[in-house]
Amino acid sequence: MKLIIDANIIISGLIKDSITRKIILSPKFEYFSPEFLLKELNKYIPEIVKKSNLSEKEINILIQKFLEKITIISADNYKQYLDKSFKIIGLIEEKDVSYIALALLVKNDGIWTNDNHFKKQARIEIFSTSDLIKFFK
Repeated sequence: MKLIIDANIIISGLIKDSITRKIILSPKFEYFSPEFLLKELNKYIPEIVKKSNLSEKEINILIQKFLEKITIISADNYKQYLDKSFKIIGLIEEKDVSYIALALLVKNDGIWTNDNHFKKQARIEIFSTSDLIKFFK
């Protein structure tokens, strides 16, 4: 299954050794994410360290494991879809325009996110973690 993966999923997988982490690392899934994911992760490392009770070094090792599973796509590659993406989700949540644009660029099965506002659009299939548990098992 090919999915666009939202930063909130990665952060959740870093904070807790849970089903989310197992799904991220599963060979059953292939992931894509906009390049700004890297900035988001760096921005939240102190908070992740605090909530996870792991050291920064351990978090960075885990981030590297996750990134081995995720194809990071430069904004230059999906910029032609930004206007269309804005029409789909920009008025709902502007910060998520890149995820929709990436979903329009890459052949995929949907977006994995736990942000409910994604479900207010009907163009791209949205999967929550609970939706993916059945595919994982």
